[in-house]
Amino acid sequence: MPESATKPLRAVVLADSDTRWKWGALTAQRLTAGGDLRLDGLLLRGRATPTARQLGEVGVRADSLREVTAAEFLRVMSEEACDVLVLALVGGGVQAMLHGLRQAWQGRERRPVVVTGYVGVVYEKLADGLLLRHGADLVLANSRQDAERFRGVYEGVGADASAVTEVALPFLGGSPYTGAHEPRTVVFAAQPSVPGTRTDRAYLLDRLIRHARLHPEREVLLKLRSRPGEHTTHLEELPYQKLVRRAGDLPPNLRLVYGNMGEVLDRTDLLVTVSSTAALESLHRRVPTAVLTDLGIRETLGNHHFVGSGCLASWDQLDAGHRPEPDPRWVARQGVAAGEPGTGPGSYDAAFDAARARIAALLAADGLPPLAPYYTTATAPGYLPGILARHHLAPDGTPLPGAPAAGGEPGPVRQIVRRAARGAYRHGVQRVAPVIRRMGEL
Repeated sequence: MPESATKPLRAVVLADSDTRWKWGALTAQRLTAGGDLRLDGLLLRGRATPTARQLGEVGVRADSLREVTAAEFLRVMSEEACDVLVLALVGGGVQAMLHGLRQAWQGRERRPVVVTGYVGVVYEKLADGLLLRHGADLVLANSRQDAERFRGVYEGVGADASAVTEVALPFLGGSPYTGAHEPRTVVFAAQPSVPGTRTDRAYLLDRLIRHARLHPEREVLLKLRSRPGEHTTHLEELPYQKLVRRAGDLPPNLRLVYGNMGEVLDRTDLLVTVSSTAALESLHRRVPTAVLTDLGIRETLGNHHFVGSGCLASWDQLDAGHRPEPDPRWVARQGVAAGEPGTGPGSYDAAFDAARARIAALLAADGLPPLAPYYTTATAPGYLPGILARHHLAPDGTPLPGAPAAGGEPGPVRQIVRRAARGAYRHGVQRVAPVIRRMGEL
């Protein structure tokens, strides 16, 4: 890449949750492999801004890391130079920043290469999410299958599809599974929003408890994404911690665990989930993996993504000793190295070669054209202004009058107000909303 011999590349990652920070930071590192890198992290202030504990659990080192508002981010990017900017945000956030950056960089001779993508399995809102990401220089697809789907959506609406670039999930890795541990360990990877009803979540917890009682010789772990009071990428209206308290005494071989998924997989003999991206991490390491069918195979659950994988199974089958065998052709199409027969350990790292080459070519160009998202006030006049307004931006991408701007670390009063606001939001999501929903069903 240009000038890498004389100065380190600088990558900036803007993220809005712990999982997106992990994806964005590791993506930046993968895309700049082979050279010195300065990594600066910016956390977009919002409901899911990660806590210090969540950031520590991710375990990604950054040269700097601070919280910003949308307006401050745009100001920083208009004043400072970097080589690569990774937008690790929800789709609406990506679209808002693309329009804001187009304005902020107006008239500049050079600008960074802008990269975005998805944290994991794309099983819902495919067209909506993709079109909200259109306009970045690279839209990363985590697998061959996703790359084909992404190009199909863009070409189908007449949008430029050249930004779609096939890579792999940046956090795959770890030692391959070599055989049973002692004791054998079953891990259920819980998800914040899937399934969404109390009945379904209570059912899954009950089956996990039953499995632990049926197999007292095994260690059974309920792997949770966040502790009470913390938010992650998706809302969690019904935390498993609350359901566990209501379930009474747990079997002695069943425990709740947190922490890095890779470290949990180090001791896992069977990974069980409904549709978590953890299944791909597990398959990459050749750990036996089961995607549950107990609640049906449905788009709302996301387990339809695993049709053809060979991993679909029910708790009854798992209780009886069944171990799914993944289909290597399906696994290979998901960007998972375990699905590539006859390839060496370098095959996974090579998944990022095309993206690295594309970034190098863009950095070597005399200049890059202005960002050009598909959505404009001409193509989506009834949709785009609302997306921008949620981030305090006008329809032309400029900050609205009175848009919140952070000036360094928030003071003690603002911290107290913010904690109170997040607490009220959490109360509304986890207590008030379910009650209103149940009343609506009467």
